[in-house]
Amino acid sequence: MTSKVAEEALGYEQARDELIEVVRRLEAGGTTLEESLALWERGEELAKVCRRWLDGARARLDAALAEEETGAGDDSE
Repeated sequence: MTSKVAEEALGYEQARDELIEVVRRLEAGGTTLEESLALWERGEELAKVCRRWLDGARARLDAALAEEETGAGDDSE
């Protein structure tokens, strides 16, 4: 299993690309049950990494939009 630190060090694009490869390998078949389970678990970890990146990006966008709206309301000169 991958350590939490290594997961957090993955950038979004790296995690997404690895997740795509995991899905490709699972869909292709030809792996043992053990290998398939290991791939599935890795895919779940990678999906969580991607979700954290996307959630963080959403929070930053929401904060920027809220700041912009607040700033627009202060221009009452």
